[in-house]
Amino acid sequence: MGKKPVKYSVVDAFTDSAFKGNPAAVCLLEDERDDQWLQSVAAEFNISETCYLTRITEPDSETRDSVPRFHLRWFTPVAEVKLCGHATLAASHYLFTSGLVNANKIEFLTLSGVLTAKRAPETEQMDSFIELDFPVVPLTEFDSAEIPAISKALNGASVIDLKEATTDENLFVVLPSGKIVADLQPQIDEIRRCPGRGGVIVTGLAPSGSEFDFISRYFCPKGGINEDPVTGSVHCALAAYWSKKLGKCDFVAYQASPRGGILNLHLDENRQRVLLRGKAVTVMEGSILV
Repeated sequence: MGKKPVKYSVVDAFTDSAFKGNPAAVCLLEDERDDQWLQSVAAEFNISETCYLTRITEPDSETRDSVPRFHLRWFTPVAEVKLCGHATLAASHYLFTSGLVNANKIEFLTLSGVLTAKRAPETEQMDSFIELDFPVVPLTEFDSAEIPAISKALNGASVIDLKEATTDENLFVVLPSGKIVADLQPQIDEIRRCPGRGGVIVTGLAPSGSEFDFISRYFCPKGGINEDPVTGSVHCALAAYWSKKLGKCDFVAYQASPRGGILNLHLDENRQRVLLRGKAVTVMEGSILV
């Protein structure tokens, strides 16, 4: 007997409007699939992230007070990654809205340990938000001799701070303002030549009077994504950095890609965790037949 078709949804994350935010394909696996199949499907979708859910707890054992558990893995079109925020938000939205879980909280077993997602308290400000509990991504100093090459990759933008996000080896680049970040026209081929195995996070303070605290963008051609529309995981480094600079722990952040996305963030310094809060919209459903 052949394997069952795999149901999937494409969900736009960190947005409340279709065709904004960051799309992720969410696939629910009922049969075992090998890594080559997982990677091939991700390449077929050819969006920034495809994630795979495998149920650990049985549906008939769940109650409103129990916590359903799933294995969760994330793949770009070219590689598996250790942490992905927007696809975790997309997976949570899929599970909460499809009736597959009977709870307000979900636990995911991942390459980054146990991550949780829960429905945020339904207040006027947080209605229909999902809250993810992620680890802080530490930043370390990076060789300042690389600044000229990085500035060149960013079309000559002035670099006022340079660090490395140690978890995923992303370069963390601070520019003089959020407007410069938003207007940036990077040289993708030069970014591909930048040191490190990850991508380049670019950030700056949001304009005075803006509804946002800081603005960012994320370029990762080495991971098969020239520019990721909205990246939850990099905000685990951004929240820690801007907390020290601004002296606070709560932020509204904007990722200024062409699709754009908004993240509400809270840094828990004692636990070294970041709470990422956002909305999501299902835009497509179907089945993988092979």
